[in-house]
Amino acid sequence: MPMKKTTGIAERIYRQLKQEIFDFQLLPGDRFSESDIALRMNASRTPVRQALYALEQEGYVDVQPRSGWQIKAIDFDNLESLYDLRIVLELEAVKRLCAFPEEIRLLPLQALKQFWIDAPQLPDGADVACHDEAFHMTLVEAAGNPEMARVHREITEKIRIVRRLDFTQRPRVSATYFEHGQILLAILNRQRQEAQTHLHDHIAASQKEVRQITLHMLHVAQQGARR
Repeated sequence: MPMKKTTGIAERIYRQLKQEIFDFQLLPGDRFSESDIALRMNASRTPVRQALYALEQEGYVDVQPRSGWQIKAIDFDNLESLYDLRIVLELEAVKRLCAFPEEIRLLPLQALKQFWIDAPQLPDGADVACHDEAFHMTLVEAAGNPEMARVHREITEKIRIVRRLDFTQRPRVSATYFEHGQILLAILNRQRQEAQTHLHDHIAASQKEVRQITLHMLHVAQQGARR
């Protein structure tokens, strides 16, 4: 859980505001006060403030002196940098996994193989997004370097606001299953170059797709807000 030492009310407000940011109900640049949120959430200002400070730490909002809070703009240059770092970490993880002895390599990947290859479920987009994150985090964690895994988890959290949009279209869900299967089979067969190529192409395709969808959704939301 991203929040520490907060009340259940603060957690509820935090989750609701974060979802509204993800759904572009709260748009980049929108300003509001703690009192505005407290009234809308039927809560006091203390849990509202706790929730907003948690969102600030994660980079979703800024506090403006004497003018309240503001939803931060989506920094596409920063997202590009985070995706670049994600690719570096995951390619290194795949390289290490392919070099491991079979018994070490197979154990953490069996559950992934079961879900993505042996018995694919093709759930709704929101569920696929969670499983997609788990797939990539498992690859990095299985590589055996805790610091790599920690940095990768932080990147995963920071890009989630746009990354989940990759699963709003059914073809991308199907493509994710196919591409994850390619990556896994290559790792299990110790085909390092093939595994790294599949992984790089998979992340690059997702990165391109989420940028286009994000820009489109922002445009639609901003047009609706002006009416």
